[in-house]
Amino acid sequence: MRFRRREPAPALRPYLEHYWLIDWDLPQPYVSHLVPHPSVNLVFERYAGCGNEEAGFAEVSGIGLELFTQKLEGRGRVCGVQFRPGGFHPFAPDRPVSQWTGRRVPAPEAFAPPAPPSAVLDPAQEDERIAALDAYLLALGPAPDPSADRAMALVELVRTDRGIRRVGELARAEGVSARSLQRLFATYVGVGPKWVILRYRIHEALERAESDPGVDWAALAADLGYSDQAHLVRDFTATVGVPPTALKAR
Repeated sequence: MRFRRREPAPALRPYLEHYWLIDWDLPQPYVSHLVPHPSVNLVFERYAGCGNEEAGFAEVSGIGLELFTQKLEGRGRVCGVQFRPGGFHPFAPDRPVSQWTGRRVPAPEAFAPPAPPSAVLDPAQEDERIAALDAYLLALGPAPDPSADRAMALVELVRTDRGIRRVGELARAEGVSARSLQRLFATYVGVGPKWVILRYRIHEALERAESDPGVDWAALAADLGYSDQAHLVRDFTATVGVPPTALKAR
């Protein structure tokens, strides 16, 4: 199984995190577990049992609210587009991004013209697949949107500024009300600012747990802005699927 990340064309980088590519040929099934990010993905897929093994298919995967589990077996190929939080809306401006949250839907529901799966999945050369993704997304012509830019900047602030632990702190930093922030995030990000703050803190907790087997969970909870260790453990377990003690044992 090979997993790679690739950069999109320069004109697309303000909106996209990266492309991600997976090819597999497995003698035994493999189960992948992914902790969700506040990102929408456009995914081109072809594998045995997908329902269209010849041409493949494309779907929009909205922000997942729970741990994502995918079983891979046999042979397959996936080419994915991970949008920046707030970067998907300029490509599909007719609906708030919150309408895609927790859903996986055929790409034509979001994009016109629909995404051509075979054009992305068929080329044997990886560079040709990247070029096909670039061509398709550039043809959609994402329109400049100051509100999308604002949403992307706010999510980046949450990701990089560990001092922002609550929605009120983010609202004060932006000089708006918490209600205005909620509306902006629902339209352009797909989840509320509280969810984004907590999700990035869970990712930080995962990084700390992996790098420090003796992590002090009570101290970490305080560092991340939780009222107590139990609250962090509940969020961690709900997101990752196992409590911190089980993760350490695993």
